[in-house]
Amino acid sequence: MDFQVVVLAGGNSKNLAPLVSKDVPKPLLPVANRPVLYYVLHQLGQSNLKDLIVVVEGEDAALLVGSWISKTFVDGLHVEIAAVPEDIGTAGALRAISRHLTAKDILVVSGDLVSDVPPGAVAATHRRHDAAVTTMLCSVPVSGSLESGSSGGKDKTRKPGQYNIIGLDPCKQFLLHIATGAEIEKDSRLQKHILHAVGQMEIRSDLMDAHMYAFKRSVLQEVLDQKDTFQSLKQDVVPYLVRSQLKSEALLNEISQAEENGNEKLSSLNNQVLVSQILANASTPGFHEIYSMELDGSAQTRKTHKCCAYIASSSSYCVRLNSIQAFMDINRDVTGEGDHLFSDTSSDRDNIIGPSPKLGTKTTVGPHCMLGEGSEMGDKCQVKRSVIGRHCRIGSHVKIVNSVVMNHVTIDDGCIIQGSVICSNVQLQERVVLKDCLVGAGFVVTMGNEYKGETLARKEK
Repeated sequence: MDFQVVVLAGGNSKNLAPLVSKDVPKPLLPVANRPVLYYVLHQLGQSNLKDLIVVVEGEDAALLVGSWISKTFVDGLHVEIAAVPEDIGTAGALRAISRHLTAKDILVVSGDLVSDVPPGAVAATHRRHDAAVTTMLCSVPVSGSLESGSSGGKDKTRKPGQYNIIGLDPCKQFLLHIATGAEIEKDSRLQKHILHAVGQMEIRSDLMDAHMYAFKRSVLQEVLDQKDTFQSLKQDVVPYLVRSQLKSEALLNEISQAEENGNEKLSSLNNQVLVSQILANASTPGFHEIYSMELDGSAQTRKTHKCCAYIASSSSYCVRLNSIQAFMDINRDVTGEGDHLFSDTSSDRDNIIGPSPKLGTKTTVGPHCMLGEGSEMGDKCQVKRSVIGRHCRIGSHVKIVNSVVMNHVTIDDGCIIQGSVICSNVQLQERVVLKDCLVGAGFVVTMGNEYKGETLARKEK
């Protein structure tokens, strides 16, 4: 397909402290029994997109990530690790490795994206429309406690994430407007020449930019070179390309002249026809070929480019691990209804216990294991670097280290929980010791518990 893939894996994310550290950078943060980066790399391999550059912030983090990749994907992928400075942004990271970008088209994927949407489908859409950029859009995820355990977002106790304003053409193929975050809080304006051109636009607030983009390489490199202040693909590069599409000099001159002469309606109709032809024509020259001569050789006219959208099915799973709450949500979903996100290899499945087994006393679980829903664990056991499913009961004097404890788990007397994430509505009995844990909302404690350096998401009851 002649696509080169760049995975922006990140490094020591401040949003995920203290889960991340020098020893466990963000790309290696475990989701169920796999580092979060595994999900993106596995999806790319499944789509036969195997020529990858994995960009990691910081030299030390890059060494750790490279070592893990070399052990996990021995023959399946061709991966080059690129270390970049921290806090330079997604556009800055691409600018830093631009000399390594050689293919006609570049697929850029966030390394914290956990999704079942095939990256190959986004690449195919981009190539079919000969677009300057194709952005993957998916349903806005919901977050928070979920009593039913569904990942579909229908439960009223879960709340939607940040809103985005997306403008699409009537056929839902072309991205005509995008605004996110601070832009929406201040002011979101639709460009007049776009409205003139397309005649109508569908405005959506139920979609989000999933941080998966296909770029025409020449376009991407030109923007990165000319706009050296751009730091973010989402906030800077993509909105710039969307704003500047269809902005040919001839088109703007026609609209301006028509407005001066009072013939705005007639000009609008003419331009709707013109733009429809442009959007429908997959062979329209790219944005990087900025000027072309008229037929008589007398003048130059600015050419147009196209920004396309790939809209994932509403039933698709698509969440980014960019916050503590998202970490809890994804772990819950992947160990529940989203377990299809796991590889179908037996080695992955061998690390899953459940549902509803009973483990005797002095049992050791882990590392990288999932204890299924409704399980019971006897006294004096150990759980290391694992996920404890919903509605489990943990016996007394159990030690839980560097693990994720899902919703509605009951932990009996005298247990020690260290360096773990405890999700919502977990019940702790007497004399439970918490050390350096993150604790979700609604957990219940009794007398005699100890807290040592933990961070509480909400105050306990």
